[in-house]
Amino acid sequence: MLWVTAGCTALLVLAGGAVYYRLNSNISTFDGDALSKDRPAAAPPDAQGRTPVNVLMIGSDSRGNGNSDLGGGGDDGARSDTAILLHIYADHKHAVGISIPRDSLVNIPPCKLPNGKWTKEQTNVMFNSAFSVGNTEQGNPACTQNAVEKLTNLRVDHTIVVDFSGFAAMTSAVGGVEVCLPNDIHEGDLNPNLGHKGKLIFAKGKQKVSGQAALDYVRVRHGIGDGSDIGRTKRQQAFLSSLIKEVKSKGMDPTTLLPLADAATKSLTVDPDLGSAAKLISFAMSIKDVDLHNIKFLTAPWRYEGPRVALVHPDVDQLWAALKADRTIDGQDASAQSPAATDSAAPSAPPTAEATPTPTADAKNAEIKVAVLNSTGESGLGGKAAEAVKGAGYTVTTVGNAAGKPRSTTVVEYGTGERSAAESVAKLFPGATVQPGGRGLNVVLGHDFAAANPASAATPAPGAPNAPAPLPTSVSGTARSADDDPCANVSYG
Repeated sequence: MLWVTAGCTALLVLAGGAVYYRLNSNISTFDGDALSKDRPAAAPPDAQGRTPVNVLMIGSDSRGNGNSDLGGGGDDGARSDTAILLHIYADHKHAVGISIPRDSLVNIPPCKLPNGKWTKEQTNVMFNSAFSVGNTEQGNPACTQNAVEKLTNLRVDHTIVVDFSGFAAMTSAVGGVEVCLPNDIHEGDLNPNLGHKGKLIFAKGKQKVSGQAALDYVRVRHGIGDGSDIGRTKRQQAFLSSLIKEVKSKGMDPTTLLPLADAATKSLTVDPDLGSAAKLISFAMSIKDVDLHNIKFLTAPWRYEGPRVALVHPDVDQLWAALKADRTIDGQDASAQSPAATDSAAPSAPPTAEATPTPTADAKNAEIKVAVLNSTGESGLGGKAAEAVKGAGYTVTTVGNAAGKPRSTTVVEYGTGERSAAESVAKLFPGATVQPGGRGLNVVLGHDFAAANPASAATPAPGAPNAPAPLPTSVSGTARSADDDPCANVSYG
């Protein structure tokens, strides 16, 4: 919608005030007083006076206002099955969209109800429940924004909500969007309550979809991969990439852009600071030059927690810290780079522990699962050791503290049949020994590791900003660019 609005700017001037006022009257806003009073500070401008911008994009599945004909279901209220935090870097040449899984277990701060009262903080609840607070057909975008700010410690500058009907209308106005399916999809996949396979909805491979079919594509969950919301998130990222590509390819064609802008603004609920066509145009113009290859999408690091999703620490903390520092996903300082020199596509190798040789990563290493346990009592060492393990291609399952007394030397414990793998992992930690120790591989850090990695080495000078650690390749390597093939990375499991 933002790229469309930017493309329409000249057209609006030519078309006159009638079109402008039509778009202006389409836009709805939510109550700005419902935003938390305890918010993260706004991002400061860089040395050139440029400021990064964070935009929260929410897909609402409200069944009100005719949406039930498109989405089915009879539940009251509204839910947010799609939430993407779009970080636009200070250079306004790069952007990254972070999908937050709807089932993520998070803490939701106090939120304002329709009667003016505020809720109490909720702990360890599903992320998408924030949008349902108050149980209204419009949803509660302010509560979702509060939850995202609490989760990320990032100031959300703008929030945009799009509903079913608006989404369908936008895809029709642009003439369809190219998508791809790894296998055939039937009615029973879209609606598991159907009880039988049903007719074919989507054939395997590439195809163009619009309207209801486009909505079905981004909503289908079952019958692909492991049937999870994580796979659906990947398809939504692929869809948005194709939609941006389609819009940018239209150039200044008024027969496409004006209907698309009309459809987009009709479906929007935005924060008060974006609540007019003029404000939308001004913001859109500031980001219209972002190249397709420099628009990235990835999902916040996660793992299954029973039927729900837990966000993985410290990976997710590093991600939020990178965005707060305006670092690209490969660890570069976007503010310090020239507009033409950056490329956040290729992730760099993560740092390894000091004086620690990293063997060539083998594809088989990813099958070896390693827990990293800190037995030194000094904070931060577990994360540093985990980066060394990940850098060698192994899969880190846990980063935590070891039970019992502190150890003087680092030990790699192994289970039955895992001695060879333990010896390979031990090579990452000079002086480490291996010994049997129950089930699985456990790296138990000793004081020798602490001595080789003193905290002072990572401590910045007084007043200097803290540079966040680069994201592990297990996170940055999953990102897609808006110009990627639509068939790539569209399912999980």
